[in-house]
Amino acid sequence: MTFETMIFYTFAAIMLFAGVRVITARNPVHSALFLVLAFFTASAIWVLLQAEFLAITLVLVYVGAVMVLFLFVVMMLDINLDRLREDFWSWKYLLPALLFAVLLVVEATAILSGKRFGLEQTGVPLEHAANYSNTKELGQLLYTVYVYPFELAAVLLLVAIVAAIALTHRGRKSTKAQDPGQQVKVKRNDRVRLVKMAAEKPVTEAAASADAPAQE
Repeated sequence: MTFETMIFYTFAAIMLFAGVRVITARNPVHSALFLVLAFFTASAIWVLLQAEFLAITLVLVYVGAVMVLFLFVVMMLDINLDRLREDFWSWKYLLPALLFAVLLVVEATAILSGKRFGLEQTGVPLEHAANYSNTKELGQLLYTVYVYPFELAAVLLLVAIVAAIALTHRGRKSTKAQDPGQQVKVKRNDRVRLVKMAAEKPVTEAAASADAPAQE
């Protein structure tokens, strides 16, 4: 067993432990922190597979942005832990989880068992030249061979964002908001109203006689 293989199994064991603790930890904050640990170990394994760009992207995007948002939401919400753990180990949830885990293991085995993604039967990455850039190779594949699935995934994510905003948005009656549609439909007569009035108010005889003693 080589040193690189020992490092791989070490990171794999840490990631497996972190993944199990994500779903078994009683504190949601601890679960989120274990998920951060799983992301870090996954990025380390990608570095061993000579996929430095994916490893850096995983750390910057998921650990640096997504997990910070998760922690912020979890710590701001008042989560009822007792109700959250109700029926956690029941077959209603355990059986679908086991089936999903078995499906993932089968798919991963089918991919890594053959010559896929530049891996030989030994599971060792292919050697590349010194000027090789996996970022360039990944970009060429995404925007040439897989350009339509890439654009479809982008559209699905956009639709999901719009749907999430539409479902969670709640209008408040106390707030005042502008309606651009009504602003466009408005006419000149609706904005300005001309009122005709005399320049001076005529003085009556009663008012003149009342003001006379004061002037004397």
